[in-house]
Amino acid sequence: MRAERFWRAALAVSDAARACGALVPLATEVLPLPGIAPFVLRRLTSRPPRHLRPEGPKPNPFLPWDAPLQVELLGSGHVVLLNKYPVQPGHLLVISQDWRPQSGWIESSDWLAVATVAADTGGLWFFNSGATAGASQPHRHLQLLPRQGDEASCPLAERLEAQLEGGEAPWGWAYRLSRRSDPRGGTDLPELYASQCRELGLGQNGEDPAPRHAYNLLFDDHWFLTVRRVREHCAGFSINALGFAGYLLCTKDSDLDWLSRQGAWSLLESVAAPRC
Repeated sequence: MRAERFWRAALAVSDAARACGALVPLATEVLPLPGIAPFVLRRLTSRPPRHLRPEGPKPNPFLPWDAPLQVELLGSGHVVLLNKYPVQPGHLLVISQDWRPQSGWIESSDWLAVATVAADTGGLWFFNSGATAGASQPHRHLQLLPRQGDEASCPLAERLEAQLEGGEAPWGWAYRLSRRSDPRGGTDLPELYASQCRELGLGQNGEDPAPRHAYNLLFDDHWFLTVRRVREHCAGFSINALGFAGYLLCTKDSDLDWLSRQGAWSLLESVAAPRC
């Protein structure tokens, strides 16, 4: 069993951060739309976070970051923060302390920071490479939704496991899915990232100054997934990496009739690159 010190620290920090207004949890409700399973559809019932409002976000809320959101410094290079607008309590961010572009390559130091947290606290990790992939901030940050024990990391985890075992048909868009070999040590992460980026035509760090296309990453203890993206939204739904984990969020602008007719799989297909 992991110690889950980061998760416990996040929950402890959350109380004070919420009291002073630094933490603004989003109020949502599950919307039981027929035919949506295994996806989980939530409807936003509170005011949208700043990055979804017309006035937009701060240019860079991580330089400097809000001190009440800090969970722990990871040496001199990275810091663990609370997500300012969480749906789940204890939603963590691992960010670079100095400026690094979200649209650039994830570097070895970033993976070392992720491995430090993952050795202690497990769950669903995800990354949005830029605005087209659903990123709301330009400063590099990977995100973790903590999970305990054998709890499923996400609604589509069983489908992804079945694909790895050959019991589930491949998806019809551009992605790569691999099994993890070192979930707690994290030594497998840099090579999985590099190989999937090459196979998806995203390029290669050291040869390309930045990835050639937008993409999402998702991984847990068992699998590692990269999806190439072509657009951020469809039918009024903003889709980031969590869409490919099975989590959808609707607002007043979302077309639920379209989703009912076309289905959640069509929503993902509409924002991902064609299969390659």
